[in-house]
Amino acid sequence: MYYQDGITMEAIADRTGQSRSTISRLLRDARAHGLVTITLRPPGQQRVQALQVRLRDRFGVSATVVPVAPTMDERERLDAAAQEAAALIDSLMDTSTVMGIAWGTTMTAVADAIRPRPVPGARIVQLNGAIDSEGAGFDYATAAISRLAQKWDAQMHPFAVPAFFDYEDTRRAMWRERSTRRILDLQNRTSIAAFGAGAFDSAVPSHVYASGYFTKEVTEQLQADGVVGDVCTIALRADGSWRDIELNRRATGPNPDRLKRIPRRILVGAGSSKARALRAALLAGVATDLVVDESAAAGILAD
Repeated sequence: MYYQDGITMEAIADRTGQSRSTISRLLRDARAHGLVTITLRPPGQQRVQALQVRLRDRFGVSATVVPVAPTMDERERLDAAAQEAAALIDSLMDTSTVMGIAWGTTMTAVADAIRPRPVPGARIVQLNGAIDSEGAGFDYATAAISRLAQKWDAQMHPFAVPAFFDYEDTRRAMWRERSTRRILDLQNRTSIAAFGAGAFDSAVPSHVYASGYFTKEVTEQLQADGVVGDVCTIALRADGSWRDIELNRRATGPNPDRLKRIPRRILVGAGSSKARALRAALLAGVATDLVVDESAAAGILAD
């Protein structure tokens, strides 16, 4: 009578011949014993759930959309998505896990959000090289992996090669070296991979585009070729295509074909400026799981 019909306690007391205090106690006891449960839905919850269903149906992924306030800036949106991604990744980790991590702004935020707990025996392997033409970049790339290894008490396996080789032949020769083969073999044994999507015009700059990895000529060529971003330093066009892009023959990250061999592949992103790159990654089929904020989700679904 009270919850379904909206009748006041005074009216219920009159109808039942009980005192108002008795009715109040019965209602309180009903909640205490679980006969009545109350669920609160934030105003945007239905909208978020609708976005998750649309992303799942359109791209075949398990989608988590993080609600965000309109007043939040891009950095705060990234941190909110990173918190949700960290919880998902941590729930999948156990002592037999080999996890692959692609370095970048997004995964650094995810590593910061992981709560420390020992997972001895787990291994963290770097998915893509990071050294730039000046010989720098390695410390930045390994920082996130090192942080995860410390928080989980896991083994760390960095990938000490350039992000991009100058020549395709050099890459092929390096791939025959035993030290490189060891990391590539470990990458092939990963059961979980986590990565973001780099974008040229992201409000929170993607490290590979903001830190001098590309000359002006390479950047202009990529944009002329229709490239909207990258996953694991593999350049992607808006439609998810990547095979005939020259830079990808010199890149050191796993291409979409290799990524698809990993059982769980978690793509993380935030902000409307990342939407095109995230959509390209989804069209390339690199992800089984997607964790994004509301604005990125809406942008991905916009035609």
